[in-house]
Amino acid sequence: MELFNKILKAAVDGGASDIHIKVGTPVVFRISRELISIDCPIPTEQWLNSVVDGMTPVHMKKKLDEDREVDFSYNVPGMGRFRTNVFQQRGTWALAMRYVKSTVPSFEQLGLLEQIKGLAESPRGIVMVAGSTGSGKSTTLAAMIEHVNANFKKHIVTLEDPIEFVFEDNQSVIEQREIGLDTASFYGALKHVLRQDPDIIMLGEMRDAVTFTAAMSAADTGHLVFSTLHTTTAAQSITRILDFFKADDREQIRRQLAGCLRGVICQRMVPTVEGKMTPALEIMTNSPLIKKMIEENRLDKLTAAIETGGDDGMLTFNQSLFNLVKAGRVTEKEALAKASNPQALEMNFKGIFLNEGGRIVG
Repeated sequence: MELFNKILKAAVDGGASDIHIKVGTPVVFRISRELISIDCPIPTEQWLNSVVDGMTPVHMKKKLDEDREVDFSYNVPGMGRFRTNVFQQRGTWALAMRYVKSTVPSFEQLGLLEQIKGLAESPRGIVMVAGSTGSGKSTTLAAMIEHVNANFKKHIVTLEDPIEFVFEDNQSVIEQREIGLDTASFYGALKHVLRQDPDIIMLGEMRDAVTFTAAMSAADTGHLVFSTLHTTTAAQSITRILDFFKADDREQIRRQLAGCLRGVICQRMVPTVEGKMTPALEIMTNSPLIKKMIEENRLDKLTAAIETGGDDGMLTFNQSLFNLVKAGRVTEKEALAKASNPQALEMNFKGIFLNEGGRIVG
């Protein structure tokens, strides 16, 4: 494992976010979104077999043998934690690892907005952080948990697969449960979590109807639930949740969701002029108008409501990107590449603003 640990250290020292290792090709790091091959011995099948055997937790080995892929956290003392996926390709093992920083970045360091603090401080309901893979959902969620931990006396229970950030109790009491290690399944953990006296429940990911039904049940009984979702816009998150359920159940679920939702934060990572990354944020809060639209199944109008919902803390991706450009943090080119509506954003840069109906509003 000596060479393997040297590879991990080189990744951490070099600022890599991800590490890719497979048999017969160079080890690859992802640094500032770019894939870069590094200078080290080419992994052999025998060496990688030994690494996989040495790093896979005992309780995961049977699952790995059966499923040929598994997720877990790999911790190296003095270096940190790596979110790890072991899988097979062309009949041999391969690794995809993501370095998880040991300290949770603050809201300011992440470039998050004050509205997100407000959602983190919600007394009850469901708050979702959405985005594509690699958009920083888990980090934002961790920052929200840490904000509560630093400022409020709450009992927080997290259900994660695997654990990514390790929290230390501050004002709050936090228990972190890893699927496969501390509990057999999300379903089993969700069935018992309400008996553990939580104020806040954090689900690593909304996966299916069972997960979301349990989240709504917790929210309906006065708990605050944080979770993540794989969608590309805040409005699309509502449709994605409804897709978990059979058509006959969606009417009831939609009305329940309208009652318990607190907000959706959707983010996309954008390169800054300094060569770093910052999130462009779309924020939908469950204002009376949003709630009514969800209840009445007017989901196609949610984006327009977000666009005009600034007084309720709402923001579209285009508005967020426009603000980043005007603040000098992001170039127009990068903003247009990440925009939901590049044509409209380009017009914004020229001082022309249109509403959803195409009328000039400024």
